[in-house]
Amino acid sequence: MFLALLVSALVVALVVIGLFVFGLRRRLIQRSGGTFDCSLRWNVPEEGDPSGKGWIYGVARYSGDQIAWFRVFSYAPRPRRILERSAIEVLARRMPEGEEELALLSDAVVLGCLHRGTRLELAMSEDALTGFLAWLEAAPPGQRVNVA
Repeated sequence: MFLALLVSALVVALVVIGLFVFGLRRRLIQRSGGTFDCSLRWNVPEEGDPSGKGWIYGVARYSGDQIAWFRVFSYAPRPRRILERSAIEVLARRMPEGEEELALLSDAVVLGCLHRGTRLELAMSEDALTGFLAWLEAAPPGQRVNVA
């Protein structure tokens, strides 16, 4: 009986510690400001895929001429992807289709992009999209910006 109680207490403690670390990590990512919720789908086929598969929920943070993208459900302190402003080419903008509506946040807009030859899609709120496009267009003089 005592052993079962001890094991149960340890499991509960580990779950609480795990949730605390998730929250602490998110807080540390957002500490410097310039963050927004942003789902990402990497290596998207040219014809698109409305199945909703491949979307990963995350948080993006502006960092100079880069955007650091972090997975939400991860303990990694480093970003999973780094997107350079000069290498991002916006191809299309659309609303979620089919099962994507279930995989993304309710107010998401999908932005099709090309980054160093890799097709990707970013899904974010309308407000975050406005800020993202303004950030792209605010590139220093001499840098090319491709916004469709």
